[in-house]
Amino acid sequence: MMKWIFGLLLAVTVIQPMRAQDLAGRLKDAVRQMEADSQMKHALLGFYVADDRTGEVMMNHHGDIGLAPASCQKLITSVAAFELLGPDYRYKTSLQSHGRIENGALEGDLILAGAGDPTLGSWRWPSTTDSLLMKEFSAAIASKGIRNIAGDFVASNSNFETQLTPGGWIWDDIGNYYGAGATALNWHENQYDLYLQPGPKVGDSVRILKTVPILRVSKIINELKTGPRGSGDNGYIFCASDAVIASVRGTIPLGENPFVISGSFPDPSYAAVADLSNYFESAGIKIRGRARVDWNKIADSSKLQTLLTHYSPSLDSINYWFLKRSINLYGECLLKTMALEKTGLGSTEKGIDIVQDFWEERGIDRDGINLMDGSGLSPQNRVTPHSLVQVLHYAGTRPWFGKFYDALPEINNLHMKSGSIGGARSYAGYVQSSNGHRYCFAMIVNNYSGSSAAIIRKMWKVLDNLK
Repeated sequence: MMKWIFGLLLAVTVIQPMRAQDLAGRLKDAVRQMEADSQMKHALLGFYVADDRTGEVMMNHHGDIGLAPASCQKLITSVAAFELLGPDYRYKTSLQSHGRIENGALEGDLILAGAGDPTLGSWRWPSTTDSLLMKEFSAAIASKGIRNIAGDFVASNSNFETQLTPGGWIWDDIGNYYGAGATALNWHENQYDLYLQPGPKVGDSVRILKTVPILRVSKIINELKTGPRGSGDNGYIFCASDAVIASVRGTIPLGENPFVISGSFPDPSYAAVADLSNYFESAGIKIRGRARVDWNKIADSSKLQTLLTHYSPSLDSINYWFLKRSINLYGECLLKTMALEKTGLGSTEKGIDIVQDFWEERGIDRDGINLMDGSGLSPQNRVTPHSLVQVLHYAGTRPWFGKFYDALPEINNLHMKSGSIGGARSYAGYVQSSNGHRYCFAMIVNNYSGSSAAIIRKMWKVLDNLK
């Protein structure tokens, strides 16, 4: 019996290293084959795989080269936010009066003070929809007996910097929904839908039907044309923050009426107080002043009275949508919020410093995560595959890991985040292999040529070896 047990243990100790060697060999062969492909002639592939339990490196192919990670960078922001803010963190947005309340009148301003909540007016939770918030805010005003507001309705953005979008974002992205900037008071995910009617034949002009919600500030110059049937969404909106003129160019397909593309509010805080003002009027609450945005702190806070505090969903719930749907706005808000909590001002630059300090303290080379934003939209970001694997490994040791893991999309039967910007594709996540081991991996390709669909299939083929 003892000989049999000893033989079994010896077999196990021999088989496990052999399996690891076999996996490393398969990965090496798969990478060699991929790099020989014509799409990779001028490209760079970074690939890093490690056993999540033992830390054993199974593949390190240019794993310490900084590459544009696209949305896989969201993993860096996500894990730092879980640790620095906590999974139960909730944003607080305050509806306040500034002035005395007498005989049903507020002799002063009504203030909506934001703290960076990216979910305010979002359709993703029953508790955050714009229609519900309008009812809640108007009920809070009415509960104080207020029927008239002598002053303005002010969106207070004093908790965040004035620049909505990070430096390094490209003009082609800003103005579209995925390029929405982050401010202290966000609304409807800072997104509106543009409803369009294509022409009767290819090359005809396109007619704008409406925007939902209403785009109140900017005038849209329409340069859209009708494209071939089935050609898809090739329409782009160009609009800077605070701009009064936007332009929409490109094509939308023949035969789809209406066709909808989504843009970003140039001034989301104004959109919030303008929409709410209209609702208050319909509810019998009159505002004599105007809706406006203020970036300054209230000078005389002794006259402030909180009428209602709205709490966001918890951070772990926000993170679910951040990773699952890759919402760039959420990443920029989380980055600025970490700065707000630590320094008193929500800014991209301060947030980046805090995140890089956090990871450096946990053993990740600071030069391995050169960040320009919190979402990965900037093509100037540079992150190594090795650093991403270190982030994933760290997450696996934390008590909130289950919530983080559940937020990762399931792609090609792997739990992983994907990323895509011009000329860059990336994947990073976890795989439970057939040998019982869980591996962390990160794979980034920059400057590939040809079809993105084709390069994706080739990346998946390499990753299939981990299953």
